[in-house]
Amino acid sequence: MGATKLIPHYTYKDYLQWQGRWELIEGIAIAMSPMANPKHQRIASNLNITLGTLLRNNTCNCQVYQPIDVKIKEDTVVNPDLLIVCEEIEGQFLDRPFPLVVEILSPSTRLKDEVSKFELYESFGIKYYLMIDPKDDSTKLFVLDDEHKYVPQHHFSFDLTENCTIELNIEEVF
Repeated sequence: MGATKLIPHYTYKDYLQWQGRWELIEGIAIAMSPMANPKHQRIASNLNITLGTLLRNNTCNCQVYQPIDVKIKEDTVVNPDLLIVCEEIEGQFLDRPFPLVVEILSPSTRLKDEVSKFELYESFGIKYYLMIDPKDDSTKLFVLDDEHKYVPQHHFSFDLTENCTIELNIEEVF
């Protein structure tokens, strides 16, 4: 007879009680990685500045945010590295799809970002998913197709809203 394993299933209510930085994926608590290395931080900062400038020079109300709780469902809360939201965020978390999410890969998060979060963002309906790999200065950009599946996109043009399109020179982030 084998031993019975107990794996707790947490919810957003539990998540609110925790100290430190965590993500919650389908009820499983995942401790956030230690502080990002300097190259990761530089890429995040450059991207924040570049996207912020593009949005300020546009006529839309979109804003760039760095880690903010995204509550995908009651047992799933993630903290993307960066995202663009085009409507007012009320409360402490975002619980509806937004146009763009960015994850900057690191050795400790690569698998989660490329598999788990890819599937979460796709099913949640986030139009664009940009993955940046500081290891080799590469990028992968995916856009939702008509069947709500991510497909690769090779140009960095983002139709964020009906009246808001931005063109990103990805070289500026490195």
